[in-house]
Amino acid sequence: MTLLVRDEADIVAANLDHHLDAGVAHVIATDNRSTDGTVDVLARYEADGVLDLIHETDDDYSQSRWVTRMARLAATDHGADWVINNDADEFWWADGHDLPGLLATVPPEVGAVQVERANFVARPDSAEPFWRRMTIRQQPSRPHPGMDWPTLGPKVCHRAHPRIVVAQGNHAVAIEGEPVQEPATDTGLEILHFPVRSRHQFENKIVLGGAAYARNTELPEEAGKIWRDLYAVHRDGRFDQAWGRCVLDEAEVAAGLADGSLVEDTRLADRLTALGVAA
Repeated sequence: MTLLVRDEADIVAANLDHHLDAGVAHVIATDNRSTDGTVDVLARYEADGVLDLIHETDDDYSQSRWVTRMARLAATDHGADWVINNDADEFWWADGHDLPGLLATVPPEVGAVQVERANFVARPDSAEPFWRRMTIRQQPSRPHPGMDWPTLGPKVCHRAHPRIVVAQGNHAVAIEGEPVQEPATDTGLEILHFPVRSRHQFENKIVLGGAAYARNTELPEEAGKIWRDLYAVHRDGRFDQAWGRCVLDEAEVAAGLADGSLVEDTRLADRLTALGVAA
């Protein structure tokens, strides 16, 4: 698994514990200028021999370049069969199976698999960890909880290859300019997605991510549109409005459960509790 992070101390240990328990053999992580203790967390896993840590100091969110570097190392240095290019807020889920076992069922001619994401909605801040508070997900999911963008797009995992190129956003892969085909293959995989976990985390991600995209002169303007839009909202002094649209109170949750737009889903909470992840 590759993992690109910046200021994800509230979630990165849970992410690593879940995926290592689910069968990920090794993690290659790139930290991009974290200042919140994320590096200290990653260093513990590096000391345990299950993670390689790269420090990236550029501040233009060149995600494709950085993730491609890690994905190629997975093939050349670790002999990987499959590579999951992950974000800290995404938990790949193989219900009833481990990840390698499920991916082993993919036909050999299939080089990459699209995996749908399910968004979990933000709840009021408290001292509890995100995974205990956030047990309600959207049905169907949108790119950002509380925002009126179209349906949330899938992510892609792929067979390891030394010349793989991972697209910005981890939504597609190519080899020497040729897209890796993604036939309709129902693997049973899904991604549990926790993008907005607290007011501070949400604002920090908007400010850092939006500014980094603004500094990138290579990407087209449509790349990172969600974060560019949210950055503009923040600069216009409308962050409180955006946060208010994301976080749901008890009455809003009850209404969503009643009309079917929300579903209770305790799978990750149950998994992390069973693993003894610190609360």
